[in-house]
Amino acid sequence: MAQFLQVEKQNGTATITINNPPLNVMNSSVVEELYQSFQALEKDHEVVTVILTGSGSKAFMAGADIKEFPNLIGKAGIKSSFMETHKVLNYIDQFNKPTIAVLNGLTYGGGCELALTCDIRIAEEHVQIGLPEIKLGLFPGGGGTQRLPRVVGESKAKELMFTGDPITAAEAEKIGLVNKVVPTGEGLTAASDLARKISRHSLQALSRIKKAVDDGANLPLEASIEREAELFEEVFQTEDIKEGVSAFIEKRRPVFTHR
Repeated sequence: MAQFLQVEKQNGTATITINNPPLNVMNSSVVEELYQSFQALEKDHEVVTVILTGSGSKAFMAGADIKEFPNLIGKAGIKSSFMETHKVLNYIDQFNKPTIAVLNGLTYGGGCELALTCDIRIAEEHVQIGLPEIKLGLFPGGGGTQRLPRVVGESKAKELMFTGDPITAAEAEKIGLVNKVVPTGEGLTAASDLARKISRHSLQALSRIKKAVDDGANLPLEASIEREAELFEEVFQTEDIKEGVSAFIEKRRPVFTHR
């Protein structure tokens, strides 16, 4: 039984809500429950799209639990513990289903890094987003130094991390950190509408879109085109492409089984 997460499923969409009041900070238990929840949802054939958000309206996630940090100061050989967190964040990043983060409050530090593992980010207009680790004599250690530049560019990412100052949802949209800004209280509705559109499509195709984009980002263009061709060949072996083509010819809506 999860202590810090709630998972609800409806119409092909699972919504994971982080519930660690008052600010939904990321402690080791939250990380472990995220891992368990995403593992379960990967195997759930009824779920096509996953929404991730925080409870309340104060915070999506206001960073890591600073109370855990004193135990790390001065210790050698702690890289392995950091890599355990990376294992979970990488798993969410590489999750084979589309993911949408709904930022409904403060999105700081580890919260920003968690949001960056999702495919799409929707922010409510009151949201503040930032990586303030530098103000503690730290730097982002949950993948922020790697994922943020890939989203907003190297120069802007360095500015955000060098200063530690938060930005508004509107500015985050302007630099491409979030896909869309919606009024306060409407984030889940907007994400659910988007998830509904996505979830009516074939997961066989959706998962390969994600893999083609993610794999291709780390390859030269010619190699990435070849990777796309490999995945395109795979999708032609699925039941869903038979259904999609038949439905088009018969002028009806396809009923995908994700096989």
